[in-house]
Amino acid sequence: MSFKPSVFAGAVALSLSVFALPAWADGIMVKDPYARASASMSTSGAAFMMIENVTGADDQLTDVRSEAAERTELHTHEEDENGVMRMLHVEAGFAVPAGETLKMQRGGHHVMFLGLKQPMVQGEIIPVTLVFENAGEVTVEVPVDLERKPMHGMSHGKMDHSKMKP
Repeated sequence: MSFKPSVFAGAVALSLSVFALPAWADGIMVKDPYARASASMSTSGAAFMMIENVTGADDQLTDVRSEAAERTELHTHEEDENGVMRMLHVEAGFAVPAGETLKMQRGGHHVMFLGLKQPMVQGEIIPVTLVFENAGEVTVEVPVDLERKPMHGMSHGKMDHSKMKP
């Protein structure tokens, strides 16, 4: 491996970590935000993050906004009676109980960008405003990370790894 690609990869990783600093507002801390597009020519994409409520009062994530897409919504995945996963817009938003963390991750709750105005490019930053019932608005700089591993940040608590093929 040559030195230049190593230095470039390190610089990209460092810049992503610098921009992914936690965002704070009235006891709400947003950690590890990142965004992905499903393909290079996608018209939709998603953002994931951990939202920690460090207050003594419950809160509710009620809305999300971004200029990156024609519509930005709060979504989740739900399994139907046939075992098929479907993505749903959650108009009421998500509870963020006191002292707990809302995990917005692949296969679960997430921010959905519909009608992307331009492609999501590795390393770029997407400004996203999260709207909370009590904490108000929290603006987060979300780095585009198209190289993140599929299971990063996902809980493995209920997975049975004993049946997985090597």
